Parts: sequence; structure tokens; C-alpha cells
Amino acid sequence: MDNLTFTPAERRELMSGLRRIWRAESVKPDSPTARLLLTRLTDTASAGVPRDEFGLNRAVLAVQSIALAVESMGLRGPALTAYLISEVCTEADAVALAAEFGSEVKAAVEALQRVKAIEAKTEALRTDNFRNLLVSQAGDMRVVLLLIAGCVDRMRRIKDSDNDVARRDVSTEAAYVYAPLAHKLGLYKLKSELEDLSLKYLEHDAYYRIKENLNATKKSRDAYIERFIAPIRKMLDAEGMRYHIKGRTKSIHSIWQKMKKQGCGFEGVFDLFAIRIILDVPQQQEKAQCWKVFSVITAKYESNLHRLRDWLTVPKSNGYESLHITVRGPEDKWVEVQIRSERMDEIAENGLAAHWRYKGVRAGRGGVDSWLADIRSALETGNESLLTESLSSEGKKRETYVFTPKGDLYALPPGSTVLDFAYTIHSAIGNHCVGAKVNGRNVSIRQTLNSGETVEILTAASQKPKAEWLNIVASNHAKAKIRAAVRDLQASEGLMAKELLARKLKNRKIEWDESVMNQLIKKSGFKESNEFYKALADEKLDAGALIETYQELYRREAGTAERAATRSAEEFSFEADAINKNAAGSSDVLVIDRNLKGLDFQMARCCNPVYGDEVFGFVTVSGGIKIHRTNCPNAPALRERFGYRIVPARWAGKGGGKYSITLHVVGHDDLGIVNNITSIISKEEKIMLRSINIDSHDGLFSGMLTVMVDDTQVLNTLIKKLRTVRGVKAVSRA
Repeated sequence: MDNLTFTPAERRELMSGLRRIWRAESVKPDSPTARLLLTRLTDTASAGVPRDEFGLNRAVLAVQSIALAVESMGLRGPALTAYLISEVCTEADAVALAAEFGSEVKAAVEALQRVKAIEAKTEALRTDNFRNLLVSQAGDMRVVLLLIAGCVDRMRRIKDSDNDVARRDVSTEAAYVYAPLAHKLGLYKLKSELEDLSLKYLEHDAYYRIKENLNATKKSRDAYIERFIAPIRKMLDAEGMRYHIKGRTKSIHSIWQKMKKQGCGFEGVFDLFAIRIILDVPQQQEKAQCWKVFSVITAKYESNLHRLRDWLTVPKSNGYESLHITVRGPEDKWVEVQIRSERMDEIAENGLAAHWRYKGVRAGRGGVDSWLADIRSALETGNESLLTESLSSEGKKRETYVFTPKGDLYALPPGSTVLDFAYTIHSAIGNHCVGAKVNGRNVSIRQTLNSGETVEILTAASQKPKAEWLNIVASNHAKAKIRAAVRDLQASEGLMAKELLARKLKNRKIEWDESVMNQLIKKSGFKESNEFYKALADEKLDAGALIETYQELYRREAGTAERAATRSAEEFSFEADAINKNAAGSSDVLVIDRNLKGLDFQMARCCNPVYGDEVFGFVTVSGGIKIHRTNCPNAPALRERFGYRIVPARWAGKGGGKYSITLHVVGHDDLGIVNNITSIISKEEKIMLRSINIDSHDGLFSGMLTVMVDDTQVLNTLIKKLRTVRGVKAVSRA
């Protein structure tokens, strides 16, 4: 390899890294594969060594990152070679070179290139969605681990760089993308290192202020820890226990986060360290020995039982086992002590307990977290088959993550289309969507989106939502918005059509009559008014022909009105007549007790009896009689308390007059449903609508209708007809 292109130090690092790769891959340095890789790297180097924004040799960075992944994560497989190729070669050269090493290397190189493409979207770095997108785009599980190792290696090398802007960008990526991923994977040391190094460059003053304070207090802190554990060690030795004690200081990043959360300075953070007592005991004696240590410590120091955490008796759901206590040490300082066995400590340290869950790191969405857990399991068990699995088999089950042109990241259900994305952004954009540009290419609203794509929605003011769109979208959110938009559009178009018809009638000096219009709608073959007006708006009906039919119906209705006008005014007081007639106790209407007639009675308002109902009489204190239905809500109480006042009653004759009855109607709050209900009532000759009260809430309506009927036969017929109205769910007597 050209020594003029690589410095001697760089050459040594590169060759050392290559040898690590070959050992991990069980490849001999003089094998065809090794020679091929060296030849291609030499060709690349002769054209000029690729360097990053910090001036660092990308080849050296790559091999050192691979070495870190091999040593700290135990990685093996073709992804190591792929990572080196993708870091050193251009995009086109990397794919061509990877193909010479086989399909697995080529697939890993393509995955790394997909990740690089989305890493440029710095606006979305701080979101969980971005991390999930990165994981899904990685494809090969090893790629994520190599990316974490690469980030750690780069963060270690940028301390002397003068490029502050690039350093802040890399630090932001480390803090918000790779540190959380390392945490989820149980790579706690790498996670802490990334957090501390990113804080060093993002919050320079805070980092060095905390570091100086830690250094200044280290001597006194160590001395305090020694004073605290000295008597404990003496007592444990007296008990003959085998153990060792660790003193752990919080990381600079953790201290900084606590200072921000508590709004205090360095001096206000009291729990800068914790003591961990680790017992070397057989598994069957672990719990008993841990509790024994607990009794030894609490015999010496006062404990805060409110801070006792017993994960020995009932381990955490993730398998974590330990006993945490907080005691008051010398100088009245509270100290946390963790008691566990060697086995428990190994599980917690190596990540088997999924430590990230109880530390409060937010879980991702979809299947990403379970997938990451599989990686952890593979690392802990050495299961190579898990590490070589691809995400392709699960890809269809996971969410799709796409970017806007400004770099905002959105999560969509699997199989989402351009139209889904448009409605995710805003309902108005969805309603007027005509297509999109996906990565600069024009596509239709039906185009299925893939993770990582940049999507620009195209709209047109003339576009309107259609019911057929329900077959295009995959998300329930989009379907709900389309249904609502179509319903509103139909209502709007129907209202415009109704107004247009009303104007045409007015121009021809024809009066608008709602009952006549209802007859016209029915005659035109429509059950609901909204369907009629929609057909009129769609020009499926001829407005001129409708007006002619309306005039004919109107004249017929007007003729009936004229005949009615010639009747005596007394005939219009039938309601009063009915009441007076009932009060008089007409023998043609009701017979009370033993064929008694002419008695004074009134219909009870609690149940509103109608001619034909089974009834009984109740003698009131004033001497009058109230007529109740036998199934009146008050009937059981009346019979129980005032049985002696109950008198039999029955209807007689052909009935007479009108009876007031209230109906309770419940249904969906669809457009025109009230009009349809009143239309049915208006068509009945023997029924008169006295009042209607409708209340709607959350898409449902509840109404009370008061009508005048002749008898129960007419009432039952009306109830049956009302129940056939589309949207009506229940009709009952109130």
C-alpha cells in the first residue's frame, strides 16, 4: 500500500485492523479473499485516501471501529468486511466491490448506505421514530452494532479537531441516536462513554465544571467511602462471608441530568456514588445471605425503609435481582447500598435484565424493541444464527417512516400510501391531494411508501375527497378523515342543490312547502332527502321535471286545504273536544267499575293512556278518577299502597277524540334524519305532530316526539314505520 498516501502510523493501524477482521472471519492473510481486499484498498488509496470532515483517515477509523466491535461485542460475519468497504470506497465502488465478496457483504453494504442516507436528516435525530427508522433500514443486525462502535471510535478521536460545527453534529448524533441504542442493547460502558463525550462537546462548560468538582472531591469522596465500608467489612469478615465491595461514582452525564432535573448545583447532588456488595455464594443460598448482609448493615447504620427496594423476593419482570437499601452514613449523608450475588451482578452488568426498562428509557414502537432484545440475547448466548437474521422477513409488520422535504419524520402503519401520509400531515392536505414526489419522482396517490423516503405532497384546489379513496388508504386515521370529508361534501353539495331548487321555485313564484317536497322526494324513489339532493347536485335528476311534479303535488295539496277551510272552526278544536269529552266520561269511550257512566275522569300524565291500552282507574283524594295504563311505572306502588282506591276500567264503543302520546326515538345523527321522521308523521292522516325535541351528542341523537293519535292501532303502526327509517335504532313510548 502506498506509503505516500498513508502515514506509517496509519498504515500500521490499518494492517492491524485488517488482521483482526481476518481472524474474526477465520480468513488467512494470504487467502484470495484477503488479497482481493488489499488490492481494492490499494487501488482506492492510490487515488487519494478518503478522509472525513475532521481530516481523519476513514480506513483507519473503520478498522478501529471493527476492532472495537469484535472485542467488546464479539461480532463476526460478513458485515465487518462490508463496514470497511462502505467507509473507504465511494457509494458506487462500494457496491461493485462488495459484490465480489458475496451476496451477504453486498446486502450489508447496501444497508449501510441506506443508513448514511437517513443520517443526513439531522432535523429528526432527537426522536424515537428516527432511531426506529435507522434500525429498520440497517437490515442486518450486525450493522447497528457496527454503527455504535463506529460512533464511539469517532467520538474518541475528535477532541483535537478545530471543526466545531461538525463536532457538534457528531455529538448530537451520538447523544440522541447511538447512546440510547447502546443503552437498549445493554452496552452500558459504551453508552456512558458516548453520553459523557457528547456532553463534553455540546455542554463544554458544564462538563468541565462537573469534572473539576469530581476531581476536587475525589480524595474526600474516596476517604468517605472507606470510612463508610470499614465497619461493614469488619462485620462481614466476622460472619465469615466471601464478598467484594465496589464503589461506583455517577457518570458526568448522569450528574448533569440530575442537576438539571433538580435545578441545583453540583453541591446539591448528594447521591454521587453508590456502594455495591457482591457475595460469592451458591445460588441456593443467595437470598438468605443477601438478607443477612442487610441485617448487618442496618445494625450499624439507620435505614430509610421508604427507599427499600426488594427485588430478591419478587424479581423484576425483566429478570433483575438485587436488594437496594438507603442508609444514613457518617456526617448524616444518605448512601445507597446494593446487595447481590456474583450471578445477579453478572446478569445486571451484561444486560440480561434489560436494564434500560427500569432506568426509564422509552421503549420504541412496533417490533423494534423486541428485535433489539433478540440482538442482546444473541450477544449473551453466542447464538450466531440470530445475529445473521435479516429484517426483511419482519419488514412488512413494522411501521413505515418517511420524511417531509424539511426533514420532519413521520411514522405510518405498514402498507401506507401517499394518501395516508397526506392525511397524517393534515386533513385539508389529504382532501386536496393529487399525488406526490417521492425522492423527486412523481407518483400517484396510490403509491405505497417505503421507510426512509422523502415525500412531498402535491395538492390541487379542485381536488375533492371521494368514497373510493377508502380502498386506497391503510390507516384508520385516514379512513375516518375520508368518511367525514365525504359526508361533509355530500351535505354541502346537497344544501347547494336544495338552495338552487328553492331559487328556481321562487323565480316561478311557487311557494316552498316542506311536506310537498317530502312527497316529491318519495315519489322520485328516494328514502332519504340527502340522497335526493345529492342526485340533484350530480345532475342525475332533471330540475325542470322535478318542478313540474312539485307543482302538481302542490296543487293537489292546496285543493285539500281549500276544502278544509270550508269546515267549521269548531272542527279544529278536536284536542279540546277530546279532553272535554273524556272529562265528561262519555259512555262511548270508557266504562268504569260496574258499567258506571258519566263519571268525572282524566288521563294520567305519567303514562298517557291511549284508546286501546289496558287501563284501570284510581280514585284521587279530590274524588276524581285518573286513568292509568296497567303497565304504568306507578301502577305497582298504587296497587300496593292504595289497593282500595283501584277501580276497573275498559274502553267501549269506537273511541273518540285524540290522545297525546310521547315517543322516545334514538339513532345515528345522520343528515336529514329529522326531516325523514317528520315526513312520515306528516303523511299520516290520523296523526298530528304537536312537538319535537332533538338532542345530538357524539354522532348520536335522542329525541322526544309528542303526537296526537286516535288509538293504539294507529300508534303501533306509527312506531313500526319510524323504526324503518334509516339511522333510527329504537322507538318506544316514553
